Amino acid sequence: MNGPSVRMLELLSVLQSGRSWPGGELAERLRTSPRTLRRDIDRLRELGYPVLSTRGPGGNYRLVAGRAMPPLLFTDDEAVAAALGLRMVAFGQVEGAADNALRKLEQVLPAPLRHRLEAVSASTEAASRSGPTLDLDVLRRLSTAAYAHQDVRFSYRNRAGTSSRRRVEPYRQILLGRRWYLLGWDLDRADWRTFRLDRITEVTTSGTTFRARDLPEDGAASFVQRTTSGPDASRQGVVRFAAPAEMVSERLVAEAGSLTPIDGHNCRYVTAAESWEWLAVALAAVGVPYTIEGPLELLAHSRTLAARVTAATA
Repeated sequence: MNGPSVRMLELLSVLQSGRSWPGGELAERLRTSPRTLRRDIDRLRELGYPVLSTRGPGGNYRLVAGRAMPPLLFTDDEAVAAALGLRMVAFGQVEGAADNALRKLEQVLPAPLRHRLEAVSASTEAASRSGPTLDLDVLRRLSTAAYAHQDVRFSYRNRAGTSSRRRVEPYRQILLGRRWYLLGWDLDRADWRTFRLDRITEVTTSGTTFRARDLPEDGAASFVQRTTSGPDASRQGVVRFAAPAEMVSERLVAEAGSLTPIDGHNCRYVTAAESWEWLAVALAAVGVPYTIEGPLELLAHSRTLAARVTAATA
């Protein structure tokens, strides 16, 4: 060992693995004596790390959750992965909290790790457009209610901008494309409904619980994908690509949808896009021949795009 400080950091790193360590094994792992190990454990507790110990020969030690979150110790790879993940989240929808957490983490990264993060970030970009900012308080309240099977009440603004109060049993929150959705059982309509989280405000719990229902047969994510993500979910864009589904899936950067093989050389893509104009651009960017089977809005936007490109290259 190079000294008490290094030994303490290594002890903390080992305990943060989440498992329970027998005292003898832990002391051997750290190449120290059981007496020194117990002294180091006491120091960690004084610093706010809740280390749980059990009686017995040598004892067992485990780091547990406390009243406050103590400082975490990351390896180099873990630190870069955490910072990169926060940066990608900030790029999307959880901007405020993710930006703040990222700034705190980047301030303490050693120079070599900052260079690694900058290199990865500079050569990485998100394939989808950024969506509306997500209210973390709404996400938290709905998650807690869903986990505890508690009814919720909230104000919901529909596509036309009309607000209403809804009574819902929350079940799943799903990230689809670039938006978050809640799948819940609408108590007033006695049916499954999906709600965009960025349109939900004033979430409260009623204090009553519900018995969980069976989810839709095709699963929560499939149900949300099938019933949302478009100006009118009944009007879906349908496109036939003259290329194998494997090739198209690697190139398609569009909203969530289903890509189904027709045969070894053709496939069909079905989606209810939020913007027909943007979908027209995404389809053209795949770079393989395709035929638009509907709807008329997608055909019109694709023709406009084709005319614009032709005029720009004339």
